[in-house]
Amino acid sequence: MTLPMTVPAPGLPTRVRIHEVGPRDGLQNEKELVPAAIKAEFIHRLAEAGLTTIEATSFVHPTWVPQLADAEELMALIDDVDARLPVLVPNERGLDRALALGAREIAVFASATESFAKANLNRTVDGALEMFEPVVAKAKDAGAAVRGYLSMCFGDPWEGPVPISQTVSVSRRLMDMGCDEISLGDTIGVATPGHVRELLDTLNEAGVPDDRLAVHFHDTYGQALANTLAALEHGVTTVDASAGGLGGCPYAKSATGNLATEDLVWMLDGLGIETGVDIGRLTATSVWMARHLGRPSPSRTVRALSQKEI
Repeated sequence: MTLPMTVPAPGLPTRVRIHEVGPRDGLQNEKELVPAAIKAEFIHRLAEAGLTTIEATSFVHPTWVPQLADAEELMALIDDVDARLPVLVPNERGLDRALALGAREIAVFASATESFAKANLNRTVDGALEMFEPVVAKAKDAGAAVRGYLSMCFGDPWEGPVPISQTVSVSRRLMDMGCDEISLGDTIGVATPGHVRELLDTLNEAGVPDDRLAVHFHDTYGQALANTLAALEHGVTTVDASAGGLGGCPYAKSATGNLATEDLVWMLDGLGIETGVDIGRLTATSVWMARHLGRPSPSRTVRALSQKEI
């Protein structure tokens, strides 16, 4: 492919690591159960397209997220995948299950707001962090890397605007707890570029550097790529995205799809930023998954490159 034409812009990183969340965050909201074999093929195809970090599943109780109840079965089907395969764990029991199956990277899921902590974890913000402390410590003792997801960093459907100091405080606590990386989630998609820059500035001032941060934008108001570019200009080099734009959040009804990996790669390719991802193979993977799900991909890049509604 000759397009997009590569025209670099000043002040941007030379390489970005994409943290692919499609198999976990993308599929967790599906109404119809996706068979483990299809999920496994999805992950294999994503790795073959050049993605090096693919979040595989979550070790939550099946009653919470029925779509991910097949975590053990899935892990056995992807042990040959040549990529980092982090998994989400809600508590020590989930961690033990993940470690027993060979997981080397885990993630915990915190909230910047009390309302979402209650809705998602049935705990206060402090209570959730206290629950995660032994999980993170045990994971680190086992030699596993730990990512801390932080939801509602920019706005909350119940509380409205989230003070930057509030997001910074919880971020700092996750880092002090031992999280190697903190993913800043715009769960309901209300962030704008100035807000992103201000939050990152304040995090840096609080001792949380850009190289310990990732960004996770939803495209509810069409701002995900603009917000990502603002984060890249600031120095962040890890970006969460979901193949085909799959995903939302089962506990925040106003949360629409994640930033589509194809849309991100198209922008990064045009800027001359390396990702290692073959956009053609990635698009074919999302077209394949869309057919299994029975609906078209919301990604504009997928639709444009596939040249038909899928």
